[in-house]
Amino acid sequence: MGDIVRYDGRQKKMDHVLLRFWEAQGRLVRFCPETAGGLKTPRPPGEIVNGDGQDVLEQRAWIRTSAGEDITPQFLRGAAMALEMIKTHAIKMAILKARSPSCGSELIYDGTFENRLMEGVGVTTALLRKNGILVFSENKVEDVKCLLK
Repeated sequence: MGDIVRYDGRQKKMDHVLLRFWEAQGRLVRFCPETAGGLKTPRPPGEIVNGDGQDVLEQRAWIRTSAGEDITPQFLRGAAMALEMIKTHAIKMAILKARSPSCGSELIYDGTFENRLMEGVGVTTALLRKNGILVFSENKVEDVKCLLK
């Protein structure tokens, strides 16, 4: 939604007329699992190594920074906090940031830090879907609109 939580400290606004409308109605809850999990802004970029978010949940993959630091615990903590917040607010669906190692819902970076994408989901997306929450990227807001009818 434009909060300054990206790894590089820059803003990445999700600007869609429906998002602005839902926010004006008080129907959106802003949450960043990476910063909630303890990561600072700015921070080194992180990517999932050896799989995707589902693999991280099953302890077959991990998240590393470009410098090699293991940041898997912060991602898992942030995902758990997102799920708890969703349960607290009785939320049924989430619109999350595309390509993120936390929030990606279709594609994520492949863990090589060479700007290559692969099919897969982020850690938070995997945990939310495992718990029955519908997850969409900001590129699929129109699909969410169809579900709300």
